[in-house]
Amino acid sequence: MTLREGSDPADELVDIVDDDDIVVMAVPRRRLRAERLRHRVVFVVVVGGDGRLLVHRRSADKDLWPGHWDVAAGGVVASSEGWTAAAERELGEELGVAGPLVEVGRGRFDDAEVAEIARCYRIVHDGPFELRDGEVAEVRWVDRTELAELQAEEPFVPDSRALLDPNMLFPLPPPADTQEG
Repeated sequence: MTLREGSDPADELVDIVDDDDIVVMAVPRRRLRAERLRHRVVFVVVVGGDGRLLVHRRSADKDLWPGHWDVAAGGVVASSEGWTAAAERELGEELGVAGPLVEVGRGRFDDAEVAEIARCYRIVHDGPFELRDGEVAEVRWVDRTELAELQAEEPFVPDSRALLDPNMLFPLPPPADTQEG
């Protein structure tokens, strides 16, 4: 279900899946959150041509982990939406970009807030970025050291942090002029 402009995102239908990723029903997003139902999510890691990672701070209006930093664009897969289509949609909505995505991983995440089955993608893109839908408050480029420092100082979204290891986040070697010799 695609929402019409002005619609409440809590009304969006989302497929609920079992532990084997089989769809068992579709419910509005508000029920998914209220009952902590298992659902599908996508993450898209954005890496610059120089090997740095684009991180972003979530809007204070988000229904889950508002104001937290995140290592990936992404979100909930809508009912009957394909995995890659969802990743492409989320990337366009949050950062205003498109391009070829590469699937880099799959996994599960469960905590007190969510129960998710995820697919993770990566894109190499240098921007510019357009924060279109109000879900992203700010973006910044970081290298491995800067990411570790930011994670020590600021709250980060736990699901993408748990599912995306550093090799997914930093797949490219730093440019030759910055490598230690």
